[in-house]
Amino acid sequence: MRLHTIKPNPGAKHRRKRLGIGESSGKGKTSGKGHKGQKARSGGSIRPGFEGGQMPIFRRLPKRGFNNKDFKTFYGVVNLDSLEKLFAAGDTVTEDALRKLGLVKGRFDGIKILGRGEITKSLTVEVDEVSASAREKIEKAGGKVLIPKADAA
Repeated sequence: MRLHTIKPNPGAKHRRKRLGIGESSGKGKTSGKGHKGQKARSGGSIRPGFEGGQMPIFRRLPKRGFNNKDFKTFYGVVNLDSLEKLFAAGDTVTEDALRKLGLVKGRFDGIKILGRGEITKSLTVEVDEVSASAREKIEKAGGKVLIPKADAA
């Protein structure tokens, strides 16, 4: 086999649909867009849920009930195996340190350490939440867990 003899599998390549190439093609004249109207124009499209100016169904129906989603606390999650790789013994793990190393990106209400993996280094962990298994493993390795909000209360 040589590079110049390699071909794609049969049926893998398709010809693109050529529009506007004569009436006998079946896709000539209006090119499958019908006659006039918004959807026949270039760039003419309507957003999902638009009902031609009629009041859309999602606005006609009453909004009822309460949704707790707006009040949920979103945590940036970091596992112990990541801390084991990127921190040296005796280091302090804070939100700023995690962001500098790229373990946490974006907006969160707090940082939570989870217990996946093992840890052998003694670290001081200062974050908003720590799972029970992570706390146990950190303290077993000789580290400390400080949770500022819980300590203040």
